[in-house]
Amino acid sequence: MIRSIILTFFSSIEKKSPQVKFLVRAVCLPDRLQTAKIVASHRPMAIEIEKKYRIDKKSLVELTARLGELNAEFAYETFEENYLHKGGLLDGRAAVLRLRKTDHRTTLTYKEKVTTEGEFKHQIEFETDVSDVDATESIIEKLGYKLSVIYEKHRKAWRLNKVEVVLDELPFGYYMEIEGEIEDILEAEKLLGADRFETESRGYPRLSLKHGKLVNGITESRFVKTTSG
Repeated sequence: MIRSIILTFFSSIEKKSPQVKFLVRAVCLPDRLQTAKIVASHRPMAIEIEKKYRIDKKSLVELTARLGELNAEFAYETFEENYLHKGGLLDGRAAVLRLRKTDHRTTLTYKEKVTTEGEFKHQIEFETDVSDVDATESIIEKLGYKLSVIYEKHRKAWRLNKVEVVLDELPFGYYMEIEGEIEDILEAEKLLGADRFETESRGYPRLSLKHGKLVNGITESRFVKTTSG
């Protein structure tokens, strides 16, 4: 009965975003995973390629100014709450389900790490908008996946030639990510003078596990809220 309800819910998502079909089949029907692989093989695989750098607040200000000098197109600014779920099939595939909440939208994302060498991170990624957050959280829980990490993030993003450049502030530090094809990332790195920064191979979930606090069995990395008066 539960599986039937879940599939009915996700079928509406598939109609709006056919690319998410692999996520739906792989997560909801692990016993049909081989079929899911066949279905996925007939549509483009969404591979995210990015390079992450550790920076400080001074560098963040300098990079913001440099992006302006390069006439980079400002894309958006947002505050995020990220909820990472693990367990079962996800652990076996080095994957996570992420529910991301911002002021304007909520998205459900499936991320699966692709084994690569070097400083560039490759991930399979499928993402879709979510209209009913509570229902989605209930579905994830009923499927047996457990909330393991919560982290908050301030992000500003620009479009620079063929790449996206984001400057992130998290409770434990500042970072820059450049996403695109490898040759385009290297070109943007040179334009920004980013080769002077130390690269970071770990994603924000792993960094949150290192720097966050354990609250009721869940690792949380949140900004300290200040009160006035």
